[in-house]
Amino acid sequence: MADPVSPAPADGADPESLDARVGHRFADPALLELATHHRSWCAETPGAESNERLEFLGDAVLQLVVTERLYESAPEVSEGVLAQRRAALVNSRALSDTAREVRLGEDIRLGRGERSTGGADKESILADATEAVIGAVYLDGGFDAARRVVLRLLATRLRHIEAGGDPGDPKSRLQERAARDLGNVPRYDVSGEGPDHAREFEATVALGDDVWGRGRGSTKKEAEQAAAAEALGRLVEEGHLTDDHG
Repeated sequence: MADPVSPAPADGADPESLDARVGHRFADPALLELATHHRSWCAETPGAESNERLEFLGDAVLQLVVTERLYESAPEVSEGVLAQRRAALVNSRALSDTAREVRLGEDIRLGRGERSTGGADKESILADATEAVIGAVYLDGGFDAARRVVLRLLATRLRHIEAGGDPGDPKSRLQERAARDLGNVPRYDVSGEGPDHAREFEATVALGDDVWGRGRGSTKKEAEQAAAAEALGRLVEEGHLTDDHG
């Protein structure tokens, strides 16, 4: 099943705007704005509504889209394995990593205290805001629009899991499979930037002289896991690792 291509921005639209990064042109931009309202900002802004109701809706839409995709793409896989794969795609770490990839943290409205302690890169805040954005897309464009956005945002992770990647610990799985199939050991290179309270790390993973994956995260471990997940997907897709469905 082919992954969807996001719609092109409207003529004159800012390609760096949040709706362009998410991949949905909003008929009602107020819905996307609402999705960025964290409760800490609302507590300091009388009359403002938080994104929590959108988050509640978006969580249900996300679960259904991912469940439908996994069900259709792997008819031979048992219910237990499907549940494990779904959990790997919709957990807080995966959703916060997805949010970082589209720089959602830049647009989240936070209260002064939350902002000063690095809330724009906090896993729970990013994951919740991602679900709220999905809820906003659903209300604005319906289920088909929400499906396109979810599958676009999760495309790399879906390819990794559908290619047989381990849904639990990409770094351990890459270590095991690279040794088994390639006789090689992954080598990680991690760099960090930003202040201590909001530090962000970027990792690359190489096999031999070639870099196969890149990832970002709020800790070195998260960045390495993201890089390993990308490397696994590419290595399986290009035939360097054998398919290994659970």
